[in-house]
Amino acid sequence: MADEKLWGGRFAQGTDELVEEYTESVSFDMALYEADIAGSMAHARMLAAQGVITGDEAEEMVRGLDQVRQEIESGEYSFSTKLEDVHMNVESRLTEIIGDTGKKLHTGRSRNDQVALDFRLYIASRVEEWIRGIKGVVAVLVECASRHVDTILPGCTHLQPAQPVSLAHHLLAYCWMLRRDAERMEDSLKRIKVSPLGAAALAGTTYPLDPKRVADEVGFPEVFRNSMDAVSDRDFVVEPVFCASLAMTHLSRLCEELILWANPGFGYVRLPDAYATGSSIMPQKKNPDVCEVMRGKTGRVYGALVGLLTTLKGLPLAYNRDLQEDKEPFLDADWTLSMSLSLLAGMMSEMEFRPERMRRAVKEGFLNATELADYLVGKGMPFREAHHVTGRAVAQAEDEGLGLEDLSLDVLRGFSELIGEDVFEVLDYDAAVARRVTPGSTGPESVRAQMEELAEWIT
Repeated sequence: MADEKLWGGRFAQGTDELVEEYTESVSFDMALYEADIAGSMAHARMLAAQGVITGDEAEEMVRGLDQVRQEIESGEYSFSTKLEDVHMNVESRLTEIIGDTGKKLHTGRSRNDQVALDFRLYIASRVEEWIRGIKGVVAVLVECASRHVDTILPGCTHLQPAQPVSLAHHLLAYCWMLRRDAERMEDSLKRIKVSPLGAAALAGTTYPLDPKRVADEVGFPEVFRNSMDAVSDRDFVVEPVFCASLAMTHLSRLCEELILWANPGFGYVRLPDAYATGSSIMPQKKNPDVCEVMRGKTGRVYGALVGLLTTLKGLPLAYNRDLQEDKEPFLDADWTLSMSLSLLAGMMSEMEFRPERMRRAVKEGFLNATELADYLVGKGMPFREAHHVTGRAVAQAEDEGLGLEDLSLDVLRGFSELIGEDVFEVLDYDAAVARRVTPGSTGPESVRAQMEELAEWIT
């Protein structure tokens, strides 16, 4: 049995079946087949360019690898767990197709640097897809914002009504969070796109390889600087999963608000039927299940991050088989984030906002209290005194079941003689939003400037 393994020459006894089942990785690392084949093609061409193999042998390998790829994509080829991983499956099938020439493909490399290249290629492609997904969500949110520059709702701190803001401004806050997520992902590509091929098992190789040629062919601008580091660290996995975790944090926060807003107690939104579910017993229910599941799945991505860090924290140099455990956390985080971005974009594009409910809520909670305090400061009163005066006015209005704007001028002047007729213009909620003219504020001018900048970034 030992000679069935591509590495089996040293072994007289075959691998126990339970060991094979426990240690195989092809059931999940088959996802890397395209990257594995691309890396192998680049390696074969480099070997020929360096005179390690002939040009004819390299072309035969490349043609054979292309056939393997076609067989995998058509479903003609079935991966075998007995061959352990995607690399052994591809190489074994290549050798079946082209014969002994296929056995030369592994010259000058190890599965250690091979898998590091494969995984870097795969991760880079997925991170680029995440960035596109984030821009898709931001595009939808900007479009929603463009329709609600003049829609106002309570802005909250501590989940308590604080000041009126425009719905557009509220939605754009998530755009900036997501833009930073995309920028972090973009920056991580500088460290992901580093080719490790040529590091071999850990010490490099005696063959006259040209790592830069391989890097250029696969589209990586950098090559490894230290062979032990190249095959043993997985920070290029951890960093994007951290980025994914933070992106999911922001998606989860938006989902939490939508869950609240869909509650009739708020009533700010009506959920699209296609993104909600019902109750098995209560016919009136419309549950925000997509938002809830997305909020819950955020924990999966956190778990992937913590799992990766835990796997790495105690490993000595160089390669250890523990590193097989880096694939599934990334694959799960990738699926979760990619699906979440797609679903959120679809859901937000169909979300129905209810401006009338938002405006009704604005009149509850004295959201114009800060306006009265600022008004008094403008009349010459120190801010701390204006804060106390306004607090007393709020207390009286609350006792009478009124808003500040509903109190008579005589009542308001009872708190300060500085208050005049013009106070009611200040207490108007729309005016309160419009007066915010500083950059980045909730005023219409600022909101439109934000939308313009984000629209430019998306393209």
